[in-house]
Amino acid sequence: MSEHEDGIPPVLAAAWGLRERPVKGPRPGLTLERIVAAGVKVAATDGLGAVSMGRVARELGAATMSLYRYVTTKDELLELMVDAAIGQPPPVPPGGGWRAGLTSFARAYLDLLRRQSWVIRVPFNSPPIMPNQIAWMNYGLATMGGTALRQDERLFAIMIVSGIVRNWALLAADINAAAQAGGVTTEQAMFGYGRLLKRLADPARFPAVGELVASGVLETPEGPDDDFEFGLARFLDGLEALIRNRETP
Repeated sequence: MSEHEDGIPPVLAAAWGLRERPVKGPRPGLTLERIVAAGVKVAATDGLGAVSMGRVARELGAATMSLYRYVTTKDELLELMVDAAIGQPPPVPPGGGWRAGLTSFARAYLDLLRRQSWVIRVPFNSPPIMPNQIAWMNYGLATMGGTALRQDERLFAIMIVSGIVRNWALLAADINAAAQAGGVTTEQAMFGYGRLLKRLADPARFPAVGELVASGVLETPEGPDDDFEFGLARFLDGLEALIRNRETP
């Protein structure tokens, strides 16, 4: 892959506005922004698997080869699409403290991944480096300003919280997709799982699972984000203990 004159990869030069636009083009009016927006539209409508340079070109009414004057590969297009889809983060809540700030960060990120569920299907190729990715990183780091955490620990915290969100969003998307394929709701699928486990898992062989089934929790409706909120809160509990320990003389 060729690089910008400053050694910056083309996808980053394009994302940060450092790469010059083509002087001449086969289709006047075609821009990088339009290409990326068309790719996002295809992914949101028909799923990530439907995205190709040819499909995006058809969406724009342009020739496929004309796109390569703006993006060099499909992977580059996907990186630009993801950054466009995540957009700018919401404002950091004022005066709520670091825990409220990280909780808001996590919930906002989860809401984003639900609206643009195809984003979680795009694998990470590098640490955050695109403009909107950096904006979200800045949001998360800003929530921990003034705490006793070191800079590397603040970065670790953002990575862990982001991982919790992405893992939950991916798991929920897979469960929802499986339920829809089976013609049932997610709640019905989970209730059916509890009944099936009760029939198959012999308590004598799996005593801990038997206790879980006997408790009835698998047949009790829960909030859509109960598992997510539980995991997030427990991580924040640990972080709070670390901060309190550092701040205690």
